[in-house]
Amino acid sequence: MRLAGAGDARVACPLGVCDGSGWILGPEDVARPCECREGRMSRRRARGVASAIPRKYRGVSLDRPPVSEMARDPGRAPVYEAVREFIEAIDERLAEGEGMWLMGDVGTGKTTLAMLVSKAAVEAERAVAIYSLPRLLARIRRTYDAEAGEQSYLEFFERLTSVDLLHIDDLGAEKSSDWVLEQLYAIVNERYEAQRSMVVTTNLDQVALEEQIGPRTVSRLVEICGDPLPLFGEDLRYRVA
Repeated sequence: MRLAGAGDARVACPLGVCDGSGWILGPEDVARPCECREGRMSRRRARGVASAIPRKYRGVSLDRPPVSEMARDPGRAPVYEAVREFIEAIDERLAEGEGMWLMGDVGTGKTTLAMLVSKAAVEAERAVAIYSLPRLLARIRRTYDAEAGEQSYLEFFERLTSVDLLHIDDLGAEKSSDWVLEQLYAIVNERYEAQRSMVVTTNLDQVALEEQIGPRTVSRLVEICGDPLPLFGEDLRYRVA
C-alpha cells in the first residue's frame, strides 16, 4: 500500500472519517468512497470557471432588504416564494437537475434572486459557474487563441457543462449570430441531456427570447427550468435607502 509522501498534499476530511483521500479502507483492504468524496469532486469540476459570488451579492439574504421587501410586494412575492422553496431544498433540486428562469424588466430583482440560488449552491459545497452572457461568450472566444498549457475550448466546455449549477445572467443580451446560437444551444442541450441545473435571468419574454436565441434552445431551457417566473414592479435601484 502506497504511503502518503511529503508531496501528497491532502485536505483533511471535513467529516473526520477518511484520511483525506476520499476513500475509506475496509476489511480485506477493500476501499469504499467516503461521503466527502462527492464534495471534493464537485469542487474539482468548478476549477477553470467563474464560480465566485460577485462581491456586490455576497451579503444578500432572504431576510434582509431588498430581498425581504419582495415578500411584501404583490408583483414579486410569488417569485420570492419560489426562490425560497428552491433554496431550502437546494441539494434535492440540483440532484434532480431542476433550475429556475427569472424574467422581468431592469431593476426588478432578477439577478439578486438568482445570486441567492447560486450562493445557496456554493454554501452547499456544489460546483457553480456564474457568468453574464456577454462575459461567457467572451470567455469562449478566448479559448480559440489558447496557447499550450492554457485551457482549450473543449476543456472549458466540459467544465462549464459538468458543474452542478450554471448561472447565466442577461440571457438574450448579446447580438444574435449563427455562432452565438450554436454556442448557446450546445451548452444548454448538453446540460439538458446530463440533467444538470441552470438558473437564468433575462429581460425578454419567452416569445422574444425564442426570436433572439432560437426556439430549440428555449425549449431545452423550459425542460430544465420550467416556465419563466415573471417579476413586476418599480426599479429597485432607484429606491432611496
